[in-house]
Amino acid sequence: MLADVKPPFIPEGASGMTILVEWPPGDPGTPPHRHSGPCFGYVIEGAVRFELEGEPERVVKAGETFWEPGGDVIHYQDGNALSDAPTKFVVTMLCEPGQPMLTFVDEEELKQRAPRRAPRPTA
Repeated sequence: MLADVKPPFIPEGASGMTILVEWPPGDPGTPPHRHSGPCFGYVIEGAVRFELEGEPERVVKAGETFWEPGGDVIHYQDGNALSDAPTKFVVTMLCEPGQPMLTFVDEEELKQRAPRRAPRPTA
């Protein structure tokens, strides 16, 4: 068993989509975004810098899993945590019918929701 989670909701009539993501060394990943349904991932190689709204940033290493609830929650980071090696992971997303799999969050909304973001790591 790699993960056992109960998502808070699954959109009615959801479709599933599985993608392979490959980031070169140091790639920042996808800008802040959200998904219409829950997502479940597995890191094949490397390490993913992962941050969801309200949770501290963390690094998910090869052989580990991650998930996000989807819906209104902002996914701030999913980039390569390694500056000297590529990272590869697989994600299965349950998408709400008629909605995009991924929606970017604009700067204005990021400012409005800033208090919901966990404190940033200090250097």
